[in-house]
Amino acid sequence: MGEGIFPFLSDALQEIDTRIPYRSIISPSATDDQIATELYKLMTMQTRVFIVHMLPSLSSKLFTKAKEVGMMSEGYVWIITYGITDLLSSLDASIIDSMQGVLGVKPHVPRTKEHEDFRVRWKRKFQHDNPTELNAELNIFGLWAYDAATALAMAIEKLGATSIGGYGKTNISGNSTDLESFGISQSGPKLLQSLLSTTFRGLSGDFHIIDGQLQSSTYQIVNVIGNGGRGIGFWTAANGIVRELNSTNSKANLGAIIWPGDTTSPPKGWMFPTNGNKLRVGVPVKDGFGEFVQTTWNSDTNTTTVVGYCIDVFDAVMAALPYVVLYEYIPFVTADDHTKMAGTYDDLVYQVFLGKFDAVVGDITIIVDRKQYVDFTFPYTESGVSMIAPIKDNKSKSAWVFLKPLTWELWVTSFCSFVFIGFVIWVLEHRINEDFRGPPSHQLGLIFWFSFSTMVFAHREKVVSNLARFVGIIWVFVVLVLTQSYTASLTSMLTVQQLQPTVTDVNELVNKGEYVGYQDGSFVRGLLKRKKFDEHKLVPYNSPEECDELLSKGSGNGGIAAAFDEIPYIKLFLGMYCLKYTMVEPTYKTEGFGFVLPKGSPLGLDVSRAVLNVTEGDTMVNIGRDWFGKKSTCQDPSSLVSSNSLGVGSFWGLFLIAGVASFSALLIYTALFLYEHRHVLSRFDPNVSIWRKFVVMARHFDQKDLSSHTFKKSESRGTSMPSPNITNCPPPSTSSFSLHASPNTNGASGPSSFSNHSDANFFQDQQATLSPPPNGQTPQEIVPPIELSNPNQDKPGALEFVDENPQYLGLLIAST
Repeated sequence: MGEGIFPFLSDALQEIDTRIPYRSIISPSATDDQIATELYKLMTMQTRVFIVHMLPSLSSKLFTKAKEVGMMSEGYVWIITYGITDLLSSLDASIIDSMQGVLGVKPHVPRTKEHEDFRVRWKRKFQHDNPTELNAELNIFGLWAYDAATALAMAIEKLGATSIGGYGKTNISGNSTDLESFGISQSGPKLLQSLLSTTFRGLSGDFHIIDGQLQSSTYQIVNVIGNGGRGIGFWTAANGIVRELNSTNSKANLGAIIWPGDTTSPPKGWMFPTNGNKLRVGVPVKDGFGEFVQTTWNSDTNTTTVVGYCIDVFDAVMAALPYVVLYEYIPFVTADDHTKMAGTYDDLVYQVFLGKFDAVVGDITIIVDRKQYVDFTFPYTESGVSMIAPIKDNKSKSAWVFLKPLTWELWVTSFCSFVFIGFVIWVLEHRINEDFRGPPSHQLGLIFWFSFSTMVFAHREKVVSNLARFVGIIWVFVVLVLTQSYTASLTSMLTVQQLQPTVTDVNELVNKGEYVGYQDGSFVRGLLKRKKFDEHKLVPYNSPEECDELLSKGSGNGGIAAAFDEIPYIKLFLGMYCLKYTMVEPTYKTEGFGFVLPKGSPLGLDVSRAVLNVTEGDTMVNIGRDWFGKKSTCQDPSSLVSSNSLGVGSFWGLFLIAGVASFSALLIYTALFLYEHRHVLSRFDPNVSIWRKFVVMARHFDQKDLSSHTFKKSESRGTSMPSPNITNCPPPSTSSFSLHASPNTNGASGPSSFSNHSDANFFQDQQATLSPPPNGQTPQEIVPPIELSNPNQDKPGALEFVDENPQYLGLLIAST
């Protein structure tokens, strides 16, 4: 019945990436044993979703037998077409009981007044003609038949009774049936076109024929529960699956579905057969690198235990599938020895192509040659092949190793910063601090000394300016960071072993004819041969311990100069021997480890998706920690390599802060200085050059700021001392008092010891002090500020008066 539906159903399912892996054909006259045989066959397949399209009488026997064999339990999905769904109400209670949880679809018939009136009249007529039949209901086929007859009558009316022509004769053979004796209407084509164009609102809904098929715009979804079918939603071409008609609610709001097994949890839909063979998963057998795959044969129980990183990943991937897959691990071993692998990895992969294994799991690398006859899932490990080489003790013992912690750019930047900070401090302190004054050579040396002495905090010069203190605080912090970083880097260079490989170039190994190693059974051997290595110089190893032994001996002494292996193995090896070996580039790209499946396997896409889900989550991290975290006996090899020299990039923020602070302080000080001496600039002729103005302001800058609190303290200390009394001095034989200054080479006075009076005040003080009193008496004392000195021992009694401005000084001669 309705066999033509299958091509359209298959195409519709294909559009949503759903396959029909098997079509089961059951004869309407099949016995219960034949039906059971076919059901057992279905149980051996992986799918658990079945679409049933058959006569209601045959479906009754099918579901009764399906319940007996256990196929109406949890995990199964049964979907029936409208030929069965529409007749649920006419089935026996025992059959309905065996169909609990089945989903069905049927065309939706709107409940109209015309439909109810027709149903009542039909039921009355049916009961009159069939008094023994109870609870008969008019199904969709009866409604369609009534609407079809109505449509035919309407089509004839369109053509008119006069348009209906006669019947032509047909050629009747001897083997023909009675039906072929009927004539062919001459108006058939016109009647057909009239019928196809006829549309109206019938008992079953809108009557509309497209491509010779009556179309139903709305379907109802029914769930077999209890004594019959319960509607849970509708499907329309406009809105898809909805809870109620004329609603846009999504399918998430459908009524609750009770699935077979009396469960509300949606079945996964797939399960590898429980009554058939399990998925045969081949695994390699190897002596070393058991962290990836390790097989253990138990001769007492005649069983093999398989564990490892790859095994745990595969288990996690299978658990992440949207359906259940039953599988078992089968080691690839020889017939007489369960501990010996029956070939290479390529041989193991080829067993899938031969059909001896349904899949292969292990440290199987995805390469092009293997893809020719099998499929791989997405990789779940890092990819690439690289070289392992011994490292040599290359501790820095150079006499200039103390320069290596910093790059030359940082050395130069630091030196310039020291000089600049010293200059800024000198500018801010020069006019108010005696520690920053003196001869030019002394001041120049002080600029270098002060900033460099901050490295060891040995500066003894006091800083009195707030701006200088601000700059000094920031600079001391910068120096602290620099010195601590330098100390740490130098310590690392002197104490940490440098991971410098003994071999850095693959071509060097080829040219010298060195022996190199590879893991036995790996495709790396073929890679090395393509790299022009001598086949006789290729040495296999089976474990990390054996590889370490070969590398320790060295090439030419029964060992190897380097080993080539895949990245996952190298990481495991370096985790065990990180102090002796390192990984050397280049890395030859591969696609990493993957699971092997047959060509075109329906599992391929789903397993690859599950691999992505597992690798992107925490599951992969936890599995790796369980198998590799405990195996490592030392730190990450990359952390043992001494860091590169520190560069400017590591400290540019500190230098920026120090530079901004210094420039800001210098700018503020310059602005204040020019503001205080603005009267000096205002006296210049407008025609005076800028250089002349600069020279004059520089001379003013070189003078002491007598208004500073530092010099005021000195003045207060100086006035508290008792004035010298001249009368108490022993009278010289020839006494002379002289006031003079040592002239400079340019005629200007040099600096004197006076620092608390201006030039004009000093001149006025000298006149007031040295003038004889009116009564002609000899002055008893000379009041400071005067510095009494007797530098000339040959002329006792001579007092030398020295001032900063010699143009106001004179010579005073006293009588004896």
